[in-house]
Amino acid sequence: MGLIEDLVEGARVRAKTLPRREPPDSNELNGPNERSERPSFREALRGKGSVAVIAEYKQASPSLGDIAERSLIEQVVKYERAGAAALSVLTEPTRFRGSYDDLENAAATVSLPVLMKDFIVDPAQVREAAHLGASAVLLIVRCLARSELLELAALAAELSLTPLVECHNTRELDAALAIEDAVIGVNNRDLDTLEMDRSLAPRLLSDVPVERVVVAESGYLTADDVREVRGLADAVLMGSALMKLDAPASLIGEISQEVRT
Repeated sequence: MGLIEDLVEGARVRAKTLPRREPPDSNELNGPNERSERPSFREALRGKGSVAVIAEYKQASPSLGDIAERSLIEQVVKYERAGAAALSVLTEPTRFRGSYDDLENAAATVSLPVLMKDFIVDPAQVREAAHLGASAVLLIVRCLARSELLELAALAAELSLTPLVECHNTRELDAALAIEDAVIGVNNRDLDTLEMDRSLAPRLLSDVPVERVVVAESGYLTADDVREVRGLADAVLMGSALMKLDAPASLIGEISQEVRT
């Protein structure tokens, strides 16, 4: 079994242990972080005049191993104060050392929209994201049958979550674009080989209608790197580069405050 298949199978097993939550009553809050109006992930990113930063909290990854030991609360507060437009929080426990507690605590700490980043394959995971205060969920086309992708995206919309639909090639991009309310993510990393190709995002994003909100993912370490997608992407998702910095504010500020001319 390859890495991605192993991660997907692990997600299916973990999903079976989650509570089978009922659809939330529109007049009630079902969890400690649920808000009747969570901040919109989509609208926080929209606008290609400058590139917004989705700042990620992750302690490890399959490609890098352990990245950094940092307090979640301290790190997400740094991200918010530095001008990040949104947060991404890993909840996958085995290869990324994430947890649902991390998601819940991040959503309770900052006012930014929070993306639950995991290998989402089951409606229970989407419901858990809403319960814990997320504003968005990651749906990876590579990991889902078309029927599963459509079902999970529809459930996300029903729960007022933005689906960030991630693709890595033209076929997957077509599947993402078919979901009207999706934010489109292009991952420069091949999930099968873990190889990185930062030329991928500019190539695929050039075919995306300008009105769609799009995110370039993986491989962005400096402000110079981000210039490759300026005018094409509304945002970049940055994790490892920010986690390694004691003071991530300078990098976030340099990227998010630079206006395209």
